[in-house]
This record gives sequence, structure tokens and C-alpha cells, in this order.
Amino acid sequence: MHPAPSIIFFTVFSGLGFGMMFFLGLGKPDVSGFTAFVFFAIAYALAVGGLISSTFHLGNPQRALKAFSQWKTSWLSREGCLAVATLMIMGLYAIGVVFLDTRWTLLGLLGSALSLATVFGTSMIYTQIKTVPRWSNWTTPVLFLLYALTGGAFLTGQTSTATPLLLVLGVFQCVVWMIGDGQFAKAGSTIETATGLGHMGKVRMFEAPHSSKNYLMKEMVHVVGRKHARTLRIIGVLCLSLLPLVLLLVVPFSHLVALLAVLLHIAGALMIRWLFFAEAEHTVGLYYGAR
Repeated sequence: MHPAPSIIFFTVFSGLGFGMMFFLGLGKPDVSGFTAFVFFAIAYALAVGGLISSTFHLGNPQRALKAFSQWKTSWLSREGCLAVATLMIMGLYAIGVVFLDTRWTLLGLLGSALSLATVFGTSMIYTQIKTVPRWSNWTTPVLFLLYALTGGAFLTGQTSTATPLLLVLGVFQCVVWMIGDGQFAKAGSTIETATGLGHMGKVRMFEAPHSSKNYLMKEMVHVVGRKHARTLRIIGVLCLSLLPLVLLLVVPFSHLVALLAVLLHIAGALMIRWLFFAEAEHTVGLYYGAR
């Protein structure tokens, strides 16, 4: 599928923001006053900024509010509702921590749970798409949650938690690729099944269905070379997991080292999230010979 910058920004940075809120709701780090305000401000900037960026991919951004009304059937709507609930609950919790030096524990725990629920809702937007076999399996929600937890631990200074999570995330990302690479073939979709002409024998495209690109081709069909994908995977995992892990475990700790590790992690996340969309084959591509 076409890796739109707005969707990449949305899924990466909103995940980081809600990941931060998960740890802040648990009282980590144990800060109050202006320091707590800075942590909450960063978390809200990432989460809200990511959510706003997602509207840029809509055909009619001014109608974004209507998405909240379809919560019974749409994961996009559920994610929006969960996000608003999280921001409201965490806002109340932040007031206590920042201005009253008080932690309303139950409110914080509820905010943490809603934060993860929001990330899960985001992941289900893609998991539910049966026509993209690479996404439509259990690994997608687990991957999104791991990204949020790892990034959240990083940005809230939970080094002892972020270190093992970096290793787990790197390994699991490789597992996701191993599973995902065979999902399209496993689904059994071919040009014969897509056209319904398989009973007549082998089907091949004589010529393109139309002379210029249409919406489906722009949004659902994107071909990335296997060689380039392999290179990006290696660089992505190095930045996402291995290099930050080395910086945390080998190099003497300093704020500059921690910042570099965070920036590398985010760069790797952006790169791999681009691949998440670019490598996702939609079955509609069979009609255009784009496999």
C-alpha cells in the first residue's frame, strides 16, 4: 500500500505519546510540579499531534468528527473514542500530579489501561483488513503495543524497562517479517481467484484496465524492490533496537547518550513503519499485475 507520510507520522508518534501516558499513569517517573508538566506536555504533544496528522489523509478532513459516530462497527471510530477518553482521564490525573502534588492512583491506572486500549484500537484498524494478508493476523496488535511500550519507557526515562523491551521488540519485528512474508501466498489469492476465471485455466493480464492511475492504484498498490526492502529492514532494526541497546548497556550513561538512543529508536520506527505500509500487498493489486 502507498505509505502516506501523515499515516506514518500518526501511527509512530501517537503510539509514542500514548506509550508515555501508560507509564505516567503508573507514576513513572515519580515526579511532580513543573517536571511532571514537561513529561505530560511531551506525551500530549506526541499523541494529539499524531491524531491530528491522521486527518490529513482523509478525503474531507472537515468531516473527521463524524468518525466518532460509528463506534459500533468501525475500529477507526473506536480508536477515536478511546483516544478522547484517554486524553480526558489523563488530563484530570495530570492536574493532580502537576498542580496539587497528588496522585489519584485509580485514575492513573484507568488512564494507563485506556492508553494501551487506544494503541490496540489503532492496530485493529489494520488487522481487520482481510484483503491485506500481511496485516490480518495476531502479530499486528502485539507489534503496535510493543512499539508503544518501548517508546513510552524510553521517553519517560525507564531505562531498566526500556532495555529488555528493545531486545524483545527487535526480535519480534524480525518474527513479524518472517510470518508476514508468507501471508499473501497462504491466503491463496491469485489473479484467477480475483477475476473468478480460474475455472477456464491460467489467467494473465492482456493490458492494463485503464490508461491512467486511479484511486485504487495510488492508495492500494505500491511495489517496493526486495533488495531495497531487505536493506531498509537491516538499517531499521539497527536504529530501532540494536544501536540504542548498545548505547544503554555499553556507553556510560549521560543525557546526551540517552537522547541519541531515543532519536535512533524513533528514526528506526519511522523507517520500519514506512515498510509496514509499503510491503503490505492488497489483493486489488492482482487486477493490475502488481505483485
